[in-house]
Amino acid sequence: MSVLLTATCAVPAVGAVLTAALPAGSSESRRRTTKAVALGASAVTLVLAAVVAARFDPHGARFQLNESYSWIRSFGITFSLGVDGIGAVLALLTAVLVPLVILASWHDADPALAGPDGTFENKRRTQAFFALILAVEAMVVVSFYATDVFVFYVFFEAMLIPMYFLIGGFGDRAGGPESARQRSYAAVKFLLYNLLGGLVMLAAVIGLYVTAQDQGFGTFDLPTLTSAIADGRLQLTGTAEKALFLGFFFAFAVKAPLWPLHTWLPNAMGESTAGTAVLITAVVDKVGTFAMLRFCLGLFPNASKTFAPAILVLALIGIVYGALLAIGQKDIKRLVAYASISHFGFIIMGVFALTSQGQSGATLYMVNHGLSTAAWMLVAGFLISRRGSRLIADYGGVQKVAPVLAGTFLIGSLATLSLPGLAPFVSEFLVLVGTFTRYPAIGIVATFGIVLAALYALLLYQRTMTGPVKDGVRTMPDLKARELAVVGPLVALTILLGVYPKPLTDLVNPSVNATLSQVHQTDPAPAHPVAATSGGEQK
Repeated sequence: MSVLLTATCAVPAVGAVLTAALPAGSSESRRRTTKAVALGASAVTLVLAAVVAARFDPHGARFQLNESYSWIRSFGITFSLGVDGIGAVLALLTAVLVPLVILASWHDADPALAGPDGTFENKRRTQAFFALILAVEAMVVVSFYATDVFVFYVFFEAMLIPMYFLIGGFGDRAGGPESARQRSYAAVKFLLYNLLGGLVMLAAVIGLYVTAQDQGFGTFDLPTLTSAIADGRLQLTGTAEKALFLGFFFAFAVKAPLWPLHTWLPNAMGESTAGTAVLITAVVDKVGTFAMLRFCLGLFPNASKTFAPAILVLALIGIVYGALLAIGQKDIKRLVAYASISHFGFIIMGVFALTSQGQSGATLYMVNHGLSTAAWMLVAGFLISRRGSRLIADYGGVQKVAPVLAGTFLIGSLATLSLPGLAPFVSEFLVLVGTFTRYPAIGIVATFGIVLAALYALLLYQRTMTGPVKDGVRTMPDLKARELAVVGPLVALTILLGVYPKPLTDLVNPSVNATLSQVHQTDPAPAHPVAATSGGEQK
């Protein structure tokens, strides 16, 4: 039995423990050692996640590189891991982003002030900060690889704890005099919303187990349950299936987040450091949309089809609502947060359009949104750290004094509005096509979100980067080598996947087709099929 998946999950967990256990101290050398250990652990995780993706055979079994370890025998719970194309791609995205987040956050946990005796206070802040980042990575990767419903639930909930401390304990220093209170509010709101969703899901997990056990399936093993449901050996009554579906979906919709369960996200991203904000929207939130594909559709196919139209309406509202609120924002980070709410509407719309194009596009959107939003947010973080303000009105003329920073910010902005040639365009196009073929009215209205995206992205660039140079911007330095090392790979991947997305589509398409077969759906026939031809001439 291969242990590759276990190793990929274990390395960041071990790295978190080692980072937290390093000797405390205020010296720069000790802080540098802490950062180097964290960066090294994340780099090893990236290598392992890349090996997993490379070893996955798109033409092979649905779940590969399977591992299973007995955990709670009496309830049929095993620590089971397996990877499909969607999980492999999203775990790789996580492994790519975390080292860049660590590099971008290199000084975010450095002591800001010295105490009365000349020594720095909060000496363990650096160790704790980077240990928490690695802990989040470990739990997210387990969630993408888990093939046991209970194991997934445990890590789905556990990742809330390190995220709570990252938001509440290591917030943005540009938040103003009330920053500590605002961070505390944002962290508590994040935790309560997601814990509520998790508790509802726990009730649904227990209900699923009891129902399955009554029919001779006393297990949480996902492949066993989905196979039994697909061939009719495990039958859920209509009411029971709908209730269980709603229990799972509610938790995932909070995490995603889907309107109207989204209100925790602007607070959390606004009060976090730029690196933590990237972890929230580009890493942790993706677990919610991923789980809709893997668990909602696989375990509750009939309920998924029943609730799909209502969910599409909610997603459509989220697309338009998030974009409209992004246009009106005065805070850079909150603007990015509302833009992400709009983008998550597209992802969820692609999932529940129940077409191969829509679901392939949704999966690609998870990856492409992660890359483009990470680039946009991290460059915004570099900008904010220089000026000390999150307010858009405090900026102007940045491109004249920091042209490289402005240029990378422009690429992030153009990717956010899905400019052709950049990665998000491919995924957004597939989502809209896949939605239109089954729900044409929703697909047409959703395109309005693209227009709104152009407004908030280009207006932000115009107000911050062009025009007269504001006083607080005149001495602003351009991007440094470390910052270029963060942004460069994200920009390169955004362009590469915009021009050549085939490596990703080859991985995810078999898993998408398997998901559609579980819900007994096929793509709608073209409304105007091509006429029969003879001898190459159309009749």
